[in-house]
Amino acid sequence: MNIQPIVEGHGDIEAVPVLLRRLLAEAQLFGIGVGRPIRRKKSDLHTQTGIHRAVRLALLQPQCASVLLLFDSEDSCPRQLAPAILEWAQQVAGARPCFVVLAYREYESWFLAAIESLRGVCGIRDDATTLPDFENRRGAKEAIEEYMPRNRSYHETADQVKLTARFDPALAYSRSRSFRKMVKFVGDLAAALGTTGGPWPPPAWEQRA
Repeated sequence: MNIQPIVEGHGDIEAVPVLLRRLLAEAQLFGIGVGRPIRRKKSDLHTQTGIHRAVRLALLQPQCASVLLLFDSEDSCPRQLAPAILEWAQQVAGARPCFVVLAYREYESWFLAAIESLRGVCGIRDDATTLPDFENRRGAKEAIEEYMPRNRSYHETADQVKLTARFDPALAYSRSRSFRKMVKFVGDLAAALGTTGGPWPPPAWEQRA
């Protein structure tokens, strides 16, 4: 059985499965796979019609056991937007569990939360340190570039998957409220599918939060 992600960004297509597999492995949920993400434009992910179409397509994918809508909230309020999207998704999904996770402003803000663990990756400086107000900044991609050499730019399609494979999720969990929502999704998914794994979130992560 698979999680079927629905995403917005080009880089998400490769990065989101890596993130999900890392979290599923941490949770010892080895019986859950990840389908190749379906990408939709931002405008499609903010309307009832667009969500209905995306979820219908997700349900047609092989072994789809649940649907995850994961994209950036940008300037929208996640607390207002996420419940509306979830309601629209459930109208189509029926008994199939659906989940909505909105990265606060941008997916890359999760990298900023754990930037120390990314030193030396994709040109990130060896003295990189997380800024105290990283979640309140707009332009997380540009903020990532500030940790890179002047002649190096952040390339979403190439760098997002590499940084996803290397960042410390425990550190991100301790600092980022929206990443904690992502982690909570894994526990909710296991409960919805009737599967069991290890303690979740890991006790060591909880101690750092």
